[in-house]
Amino acid sequence: MREIVIGGREKIDLETWERRASFDFFKSFTEPYHGVCLRVDCTRTYNYAKEHRLSVFLSLLHRSLVAAHEVENFKTRLVGGTVWRYELINGGSAVGRENGTIGLGHYQFRPQIDEFVREAAIEVDRVRQRDDIERYPEANLIRYSVLPWFDFTSISHARDFSHEDSAPRITFGKITEAGGRCTMPVSIHVHHALVDGLHVAQFVEKFQCRLDAPDAKSA
Repeated sequence: MREIVIGGREKIDLETWERRASFDFFKSFTEPYHGVCLRVDCTRTYNYAKEHRLSVFLSLLHRSLVAAHEVENFKTRLVGGTVWRYELINGGSAVGRENGTIGLGHYQFRPQIDEFVREAAIEVDRVRQRDDIERYPEANLIRYSVLPWFDFTSISHARDFSHEDSAPRITFGKITEAGGRCTMPVSIHVHHALVDGLHVAQFVEKFQCRLDAPDAKSA
């Protein structure tokens, strides 16, 4: 795996954390993830990617990562029973190979879409040349998938319940064009000890704003 910058993190004091009750309630659930499926308008980001010869998927992934940095709860992770707030959130996704198998690509976050997508595209090519599956070493990740064949209305994920994991899972579906607009289904699954429905709604609002302004400078 190529070197990925982890960035700083801050340990959350559970005694004073406003989410302590929710955290204590949900942290031991056998299935602590909850999720939603919805549609977003990706017209402007789709057109931007096509005009600049960028990967559409990686462009969408970038706008999602930018939005995640703007929602506090999407930057928290459960590690060894302790909650940490990460300064930097990177991306990871399944990468299809010519023989029908998949690998895992890991993408360093960059504020600007063009720089991010071009670096991530190199990582995608690297993973396609391998035959193994590399696991990301840290928790500051959002796990992405794309199902370009399906205009899905629901989705589930494989889970290893013996392995501690609290990273959000986001899946993009088939992009549909109608009336000059492009829309696609998106599924968002999050750990309930860290993220509630309100925070998912905040993320969706930020994500749509970022999709509508793909060339806007990000913090």
